[in-house]
Amino acid sequence: MVTIKNETTSPDRAMETTVEAIAREAGQIALAHFRSLATLPVERKGHLDLVTDADRDVEEFLIASLRKAFPEDGVYGEEGGDITGVSGRIWVIDPIDGTFNFVRGSQNWAISIGLFDNRQPVFGAIFAPARDLMITGGNAIEAQINGNPIPMLPLFDLSRASTGIGLHPSIATEDRLEVLRFISDELRINFRCCGSSALSLVEIAMGETDGYIALGDSTWDVMAGLPILASLGVSHTIDWSRIDLQAKLRFACGSDVFLTRMGPLLDRVSVAA
Repeated sequence: MVTIKNETTSPDRAMETTVEAIAREAGQIALAHFRSLATLPVERKGHLDLVTDADRDVEEFLIASLRKAFPEDGVYGEEGGDITGVSGRIWVIDPIDGTFNFVRGSQNWAISIGLFDNRQPVFGAIFAPARDLMITGGNAIEAQINGNPIPMLPLFDLSRASTGIGLHPSIATEDRLEVLRFISDELRINFRCCGSSALSLVEIAMGETDGYIALGDSTWDVMAGLPILASLGVSHTIDWSRIDLQAKLRFACGSDVFLTRMGPLLDRVSVAA
């Protein structure tokens, strides 16, 4: 992987505009695959090869476009893309986050492009093409949804609280059950699983949930969403100085009050990375 340098170039609006354009064009490629799935006979829908084709085509476009726009940067992708750069910056991409939703015809899937610099996520763009939803933001860049500033997030209110969850099948059953038990029995709050880690983070930005608990997410699942949320004052429990880009993550994100409430759960299932 790329050797991280001390110097850094802060994200700016020009970068945001470029990445947003790349994400939108990638979205058109993904939408073409998505629409073709709808025309297939039922027995062919959900076939792994179809998703692999879409993932590969979108990732190849993202890598080529990011390399052209930012030739000194590295690129690291879910589908095996690992391009070494010289700047110390790495674009971490997920061509289609929420592939199960994608196959089933749900609109809850997204293209995720995050910038990793100085061992920190610093900028992100998430585009949900089927919903025509674009969210961007990061260090010194105001978070926006479809070009409009995101309003101040509501304060945590336990009586109406909700959290997103992401539980990878590889995680031990007892840990997955403990997450559900703690949220339901001890906190007694609502939970939801939209099937896309990137869009689970977008739900926080839109005020639809108060936080997110994940066991088994990959770095490319969250690299775009976390810097967007950070610009809105949302914290997380990941120590990036100890994380390799290949790592599976156990973490929580939300307001400081939310994370305090989740503290006992974090201790029990070692969510804090």
